[in-house]
Amino acid sequence: MSKFLLLAFWSCTLCLNAQSHILQTQTEIDQQVWKPFQHAFESLDAAALNSIYAQQVLRVTPSGIDTDNSFRAKNLDRFATSKAEGITIDLDFWFESRHTNASTSYEVGFFRISSTTPNGENSNNYGQFHIVLKKIDQQWKITQDWDTDTILGKKISAADFGTKSPREF
Repeated sequence: MSKFLLLAFWSCTLCLNAQSHILQTQTEIDQQVWKPFQHAFESLDAAALNSIYAQQVLRVTPSGIDTDNSFRAKNLDRFATSKAEGITIDLDFWFESRHTNASTSYEVGFFRISSTTPNGENSNNYGQFHIVLKKIDQQWKITQDWDTDTILGKKISAADFGTKSPREF
């Protein structure tokens, strides 16, 4: 009986250590990826946003598959246009799931992009993202980025986004 209790205690200790390590890694990801991602998006800093991605990225949207990294130039153009037009952006998101080990993380969540024009007109866009992150040279980078604004043919709405609270950094 004592061998069983010792084995059970040892197993629980290993599980707690593994869970603690995963949470530490996800906190590191939050600091290296998600906090800077949100800041770059909201400050319309496309260069900073692009730097969060790996050299080679698979980017998938409802418009198609980008394996040539053309999304980077689109970020530069889109943010420059928004700045020139005086548009402000707020990005909020939350995670539905995160599966993480020491070198890779697969993260799924929902986002809301709120844009406001200088005359006060506000619009919100909602979507779901699937992101693969890899630790490259001690830095977490986005290697795959997929997002959509529909699930099972239904447009993602404020009600869908409102099922959880956005992340705070």
